[in-house]
Amino acid sequence: MTFDSVTFRRALGNFATGVTVVTARDDAGTNRGITVNSFSSVSLDPPLILFCLDKDALSVDCLSMAERFAVNVLREEQHGLSVRFSMAAADKWDGVAYDLWPGEVPVLRGCLANLLCRRESLYEGGDHLIIVGRVERLQTVEEGSPLVYFQSGYRTIGPGV
Repeated sequence: MTFDSVTFRRALGNFATGVTVVTARDDAGTNRGITVNSFSSVSLDPPLILFCLDKDALSVDCLSMAERFAVNVLREEQHGLSVRFSMAAADKWDGVAYDLWPGEVPVLRGCLANLLCRRESLYEGGDHLIIVGRVERLQTVEEGSPLVYFQSGYRTIGPGV
């Protein structure tokens, strides 16, 4: 290998991503959530998605073992939610508007899209876990701009061509 992890991370940072918050409830009934930008569609039939989660993340046990979880695709105006759920804090959910979907899964309000998923598969991926979910329910809105992450910072998308 002729590059270090910092150089590798910087190269990957040149790929713009949307920003999501993945949410679930732990066995004690406590809402959990974490900001994730390593999210992707996998298959249309069946409807599968995946996200990657750092093995050192505080929510890794809950989110990797949850039977159901939600992927909440953030809109530009939800920058604050992204920051809130990216930090290790006991009060992440204080004042956050959400609904409970089947399986008592907390789903954030006002997002561009919400996907309720059942855990399909779990794979080891170096220092991350790759979690594949089968989408069971979804909700989308027609208007709004996505929250985008690029070169270690939040960005906006200009008007369409």
